[in-house]
Amino acid sequence: MNGTDRARALSLFAAVIDHGSFSAAGRALGLTPSAVARAVDRIEARLGVRLLLRSTRALSPTAEGRSYLGVARRILADLDEAEQAIADRGAPRGRLRVSMALAHGRLAVVPLLGAFISAYPHIRLDLGTTDRVVDIAAGEADVAIRFGPLPDSTLTARRLGETRRVIVASPDYLARRGTPLVPEDLLAHDCLNFNFRRAEPSWPFRRDGRDFALAVHGSIEANNGETLGQCALAGLGIARVGVFSVEAEIGAGRLVPLLEAFNPGDVELIHAVFVGGQNLPARVRVFVDFLAARLG
Repeated sequence: MNGTDRARALSLFAAVIDHGSFSAAGRALGLTPSAVARAVDRIEARLGVRLLLRSTRALSPTAEGRSYLGVARRILADLDEAEQAIADRGAPRGRLRVSMALAHGRLAVVPLLGAFISAYPHIRLDLGTTDRVVDIAAGEADVAIRFGPLPDSTLTARRLGETRRVIVASPDYLARRGTPLVPEDLLAHDCLNFNFRRAEPSWPFRRDGRDFALAVHGSIEANNGETLGQCALAGLGIARVGVFSVEAEIGAGRLVPLLEAFNPGDVELIHAVFVGGQNLPARVRVFVDFLAARLG
């Protein structure tokens, strides 16, 4: 008897016990009662034991029958689970762990998630907001959204978009300290900087088609653009941050763009990073596609 026949025999025997008779099991399986009875006879003959006690009124399992039934149910459950797992490789479902930067996650990604969950209700998002670079290869997350240049790695990266930088200050700060008209004026101002290692030690500018950098200083540093934007909003200094983190404040007039004539037009690329390959889970694929379509 091959594997398919054995699985069918297990299912048939379980149906006989569940329905209590050959005729009821036959109706459920689309077989005649005699066909069901013969199938049970063949199982008993192969095993060399009696599995069922037959009477004119009922069927009841023997001790061996109860043991066989327990094994049958476990095997059938394992088969169902294995088939579901294989089917799920092509269907968007399951837990998806996403790592994203604090500010970008809150301002740009989280507002999109309602539409994503509506489109893929069987995916359970597990969100982690951190400016720490998580180790995707080590399994710390399934997808990470990262800014800036990416190091060489075996991971797959999908470009989601980009953000340009802008220098901003609050109207209150400018009223107190004056408005810088050329980059060199920043040397007399409190400039708010990033404190992580990949942050530029100076701010870039362009004048008459030539790029140059200016080392600026201030009394506050932070590890994310949203915090620096809030400090600028509070009148604590001038910040150079990604537009996405201060776009609403600029639109409302609470922050003022500065030195745009000297903006070098540099952008920071945004990527989704994940383990690619032929076995890429559908939940990862549809999430990355979703973000690329909306953040691009």
